[in-house]
Amino acid sequence: MAWFARLRKGLFGQTAPTYDGVGGGRRALAWQVGNPGAVAALAFTQNELRAKSRDLARRNVWAAAGVEAYVANAIGVGVKPQSLVKDPRLREAIHERWRDWCEDADAAGLTDFYGLQALVCRAMLEGGECLVRLRYRRPEDDLPVGLQLQVLEPEHLDPTLNQDLPNGHTVRAGIEFDCLGRRVAYHLFRTHPGDGLLAPASGATDLETVRVPAAEILHVFRPLRPGQIRGEPWLARALVKLNELDQYDDAELVRKKTAAMFAGFITRIGPEDNLMGEGAPDGQGAALAGLEPGALQILEPGEDIKFSQPADVGASYADFMRQQFRAVAAAMGITYEMLTGDLTQVNYSSIRAGLLEFRRRCEAIQHGVIVHQLCRPIWRAWMTQAVLEGVLRAPDFANRRRDYLAVKWVPQGWQWVDPKKEFDALIVAIRAGLLSRSEAISAFGYDAETIDREIAADNARADELGLTFDSDPRPAAAATDAAPSDSSED
Repeated sequence: MAWFARLRKGLFGQTAPTYDGVGGGRRALAWQVGNPGAVAALAFTQNELRAKSRDLARRNVWAAAGVEAYVANAIGVGVKPQSLVKDPRLREAIHERWRDWCEDADAAGLTDFYGLQALVCRAMLEGGECLVRLRYRRPEDDLPVGLQLQVLEPEHLDPTLNQDLPNGHTVRAGIEFDCLGRRVAYHLFRTHPGDGLLAPASGATDLETVRVPAAEILHVFRPLRPGQIRGEPWLARALVKLNELDQYDDAELVRKKTAAMFAGFITRIGPEDNLMGEGAPDGQGAALAGLEPGALQILEPGEDIKFSQPADVGASYADFMRQQFRAVAAAMGITYEMLTGDLTQVNYSSIRAGLLEFRRRCEAIQHGVIVHQLCRPIWRAWMTQAVLEGVLRAPDFANRRRDYLAVKWVPQGWQWVDPKKEFDALIVAIRAGLLSRSEAISAFGYDAETIDREIAADNARADELGLTFDSDPRPAAAATDAAPSDSSED
């Protein structure tokens, strides 16, 4: 490497590293770095990361609160579709059939489609990824559309399964790729490896795998590096800090508990003397076994009493915990207030700025992961199955798939800190032509056509019953139109 040193000296006129992080100086001696690829980085660590992440989510209140907060914001009551089919009758029929199917979407029968979205998001946060299997059903199952969804934890996908197949395909971390690098199949355990003998009967005698075509599997995870094929638990960067922070807080709790136990210790000057008056023939010894409020205790000669003085936590406890929680919240991608529920140091401006930044990140996950990897493939499979079964009539569907599959996914709307200011801003934007009513309504998670129909129905019912409300501008507009004009003719 001498030639490289000479080259660097000739180019830069010095042999010192160009960057502070380069070199082997005193401060960098303990910095042992590695640079594994996107696949190798998780190949042998994801099982341990996932196990520790799930352990914290089960027993650590802050980890559980962070996961709950993210799921509630990213999914809420569900990311709902709005079909963009131009035919209004077909569009309304699609929405009706979809609502019927959502009730029976879960193969386990525990929740609806939007509940499955929350379940998938939670599994992705805790385990780094989630698998959703498309299960096509028979006509005798009597479903609105013969399709259901089975949610599987990533433990079903063996990360240690790596082999080269005779047909030229390769299996990496349980995923089978063809010669072009496309996913063609997933090799899944029939039962969860962590359940053992407690797994439901499935006909499997051991942890055997089954090859499932990739067209039937949705692999939902947040890609962080090009070439990444498996997901990383979202708590990975906070595992050590959360675990040690939990132990520290528990130790401080025990310290406070010990300090609250106001203990007294009796010592005797002469070791041969009776400590508590035991053995006194007249029974008049000092039985100092307890203290009462306002009591004056007389000690016998040779006895002394001292009280414990346990160390206090100090005034830095709250600041220290707050700083550590901020680091944990940053690692999880949420705000400190969402993680802890502590709103003592916020005002309108600070909490709004924090929420805006979080919501930008959350929207990126909603549209880049939840919608793209989960919702859109399910919509395509559902629409195709509905047309094949004749539930929906879509002429020339094979040649016009793009038109029929056009859809807009709308997450639940955000609730603002000061709704009046936000609504006033929306009104100004709509009147200035910078925002449409449809887009403004979609921002709150609603469908503009549904809102318009509801408004029309409300107005018709109010007119029929002779009701007038301050929120209805029609009477004032009618009075203005009926008023005589101020202009006069010469």
